[in-house]
Amino acid sequence: MGVSGSGKTSIGRGLAEALGLPFIEGDDYHPAANRAKMSAGEPLDDDDRAPWLAELGRVLAAAEADGGAVLACSALKEKYRDALRQPLRHPLHIVYLDGSYELLAARLAGRKGHFFPPELLASQFEALERPADAVDVDISRPIPDVIQQAYRGITRRTPRSPRG
Repeated sequence: MGVSGSGKTSIGRGLAEALGLPFIEGDDYHPAANRAKMSAGEPLDDDDRAPWLAELGRVLAAAEADGGAVLACSALKEKYRDALRQPLRHPLHIVYLDGSYELLAARLAGRKGHFFPPELLASQFEALERPADAVDVDISRPIPDVIQQAYRGITRRTPRSPRG
């Protein structure tokens, strides 16, 4: 989890590979109305996010039944993370991709072809509630280091392998 530009997709894919789990891209589940709203420079509100989070919860529950998955999702507020946890039987392990506003703004300025405009970054920082129960990872480091730090944090919290 993290704000736009924090590396959720890149880190999530690498972590999923390291854990031997499937990867789920949360952005793929945004309805067209959400994508259009963000593309127009309007931040999503809780009503916009509720059906999206409910669907992601269902997707996670189905993946849990098959041994788990790694989900890339902003999950900025505790109640959003609770919505993801609600349908699960086992704990949801959160990796918080932590970076400065300046670093993330620079990343977004260089990103092409994504529906999320850099102008919405401030709204994500305003909505962000830092998770107390997460593996906190510094994203200013190279991607392989970030993946390794996330992997170590997750495997320390899990008494056996996610598939085991």
